[in-house]
Amino acid sequence: MNETTPAKPRRLEPRNARRSAVGESPVWRASQNALYWVDIPAQTLARYEVSNERRTEWLLPERVGCIAFDRNGTVLAALETGLFALTLHEPAPATARSGDMPAHCGTLTTRRLASVTHDAERMRFNDGRCDRQGRFWAGTMVQDAPPPHPAGKLYRYEANTGLSAPIVEGLCTQNGLAWSPDGRTMYLSDSHPSSRVIWTFDYDIDDGVPTNRRVFADLHDYAGRPDGAAIDAEGCYWICANDAGLLLRFAPDGRLDRKLALPASKPSMCAFGGPGFDTLFVTTICPNPVSEHDGYVFAMHPGVRGLPEPEFAGTL
Repeated sequence: MNETTPAKPRRLEPRNARRSAVGESPVWRASQNALYWVDIPAQTLARYEVSNERRTEWLLPERVGCIAFDRNGTVLAALETGLFALTLHEPAPATARSGDMPAHCGTLTTRRLASVTHDAERMRFNDGRCDRQGRFWAGTMVQDAPPPHPAGKLYRYEANTGLSAPIVEGLCTQNGLAWSPDGRTMYLSDSHPSSRVIWTFDYDIDDGVPTNRRVFADLHDYAGRPDGAAIDAEGCYWICANDAGLLLRFAPDGRLDRKLALPASKPSMCAFGGPGFDTLFVTTICPNPVSEHDGYVFAMHPGVRGLPEPEFAGTL
């Protein structure tokens, strides 16, 4: 196992940028040379354009867990009460000054796509993304619940059939969704301290059905809790080890292949992007007490390339 970092992590934005309370769901948009991510409790969607170092934010009507895009640039967002289509409107040109901090504020148009009936109070959607065929998947969790509360469920959303019945149930803190490069293996984790397990499933790419659930990695054997994840072009699974300040890279056979350190203790999700998809972006969370690096987005070159994030199949 290689425990050294090929390139040191660096902050994506200048030091006077606003940090996220709970940064999540980074998505690289190559057409804009920009990274999008969300701040869950702030109900905010953020974008950072690398070429001009400009940050734009949009305020959402509810807490947001994760996002995806369709081919037209409309955002599919999983919030507290369901799934929404977001049309993003840019700030007025007079306010769009390059390099200005704090962020420029755009506006958005929201349209509800599907509602969900939760089994407990204070639930919301959490981690999610599209599979290789463009179906959107997202799971639910009970917010701010230290005791185990396995009311979380995993759902699938398609343009022609809408929101599915629960596909996986009994989750405390659903996380870690990812698919192998060929789309035939699905990954899922539960990051609650009582769980800390990553599973794999055989995945039917025609019907979008996962089967044969088994343990891929038990993070009781490692430091941290399994949070958001990404797959690289070699088929290896990168998981944020929350509370440990680490990124763990697992080979497809479940062997720990690499361990990379971050200056923030609570990495939350990672995504590949940049020219050639050779940059790994990592969102982080602000704990209490907070250090100078917590809550920022970091970028590094891990020495492997990633894959473009699949877009939602269909028009929102």
